[in-house]
Amino acid sequence: MDVTEVPGGQSDSGKKWMKRTPKKKKGGHGEKRGADRKVEEEEDEKKMETSEGVFPPNFSVSEIKNKQRRHLMFMKIKQEKRKVKLQVKKKKKKEREALGDKAPPKEVPKTIENQRVYDETTVDPEDEEVAFDEGTDEFSAYFNGLTNPKVLITTSDRPRGRTVRFCEQLATVVPNAHVYYRRGLALKRVIPQCVARNFTYLMVVNEDRKMPNGLVLCHLPDGPTAHFKVSSVRLRKEIKRRGKDPTEHSPEVILNNFSTRLGHSIGRLFAALFPQDPQFIGRQAATFHNQRDFIFFRFHRYIFKNEKKVGIQELGPRFTLKLRSLQKGTFDSKFGEYEWVLKRHEMDACRRKFQL
Repeated sequence: MDVTEVPGGQSDSGKKWMKRTPKKKKGGHGEKRGADRKVEEEEDEKKMETSEGVFPPNFSVSEIKNKQRRHLMFMKIKQEKRKVKLQVKKKKKKEREALGDKAPPKEVPKTIENQRVYDETTVDPEDEEVAFDEGTDEFSAYFNGLTNPKVLITTSDRPRGRTVRFCEQLATVVPNAHVYYRRGLALKRVIPQCVARNFTYLMVVNEDRKMPNGLVLCHLPDGPTAHFKVSSVRLRKEIKRRGKDPTEHSPEVILNNFSTRLGHSIGRLFAALFPQDPQFIGRQAATFHNQRDFIFFRFHRYIFKNEKKVGIQELGPRFTLKLRSLQKGTFDSKFGEYEWVLKRHEMDACRRKFQL
């Protein structure tokens, strides 16, 4: 506090008056705290550097009780591991360039897919039994060219706007598909009407909390019926850098990784949705990609830029399916005979074993 003398009158002679002049603040408490923290962090880093040799060889970072020091130590160890990994990678690359054609083949990284547990029901394309089953199953008439697909798409009772838009966009993907309002009818009454009108498929989109969450796919007139869980639905407006709306040309169908007998049946179920003669002038492709029993659907348009490069553009919609059950015959929830049912606790116990 500064003291200044103020001259007084006759009665105030000999008195000194105190006048308070506020000091200018050099820095707030926040700046002091920030500076203190930086100093503490620098000191901690120096301590970590000096104390590396003090720790025993079996020391774990989780034993450090101070959270800040534990985080700094963890980040430092992580950074050192990254540096070592990059050095090894550069060294291997130089060795391969020096050896040229004599270089050893690259190591294949271990993934859940290539470490998959062998399934006895894996389909061999040259198996006579599989060929006989394909010639006599419910889809044989379609693959022999005797029937053309005709699909009816409907929803659960009182659908919301998002589910209705999803059905409308599905109708633009699947050729010769028709969207009808459910009107509260039971599926057992809908199926005979579909058969009478020569429909080959009944597709029912279920919803929960205004979001599509289920799909029932019933092949007519003899089945089978598959029930899927639907997730990760993205409509056309929600897809970034999407192309223009699809044309009416029949798309090409791509089925990936359906290797078991069950997966083979599901793949044929999807293939029978589309006509067998795709119109290549439309340059459209519908993909059903199976990975770890999740079926990812994508719809693209492609263009050949030159002899080696191809450009693709997603048209939408996109969604993910997870098989819940496969039922013989048409839909019958009470007395139907189920060929396969998902049992999560038994079938999902091993991460490297897949059903499709």
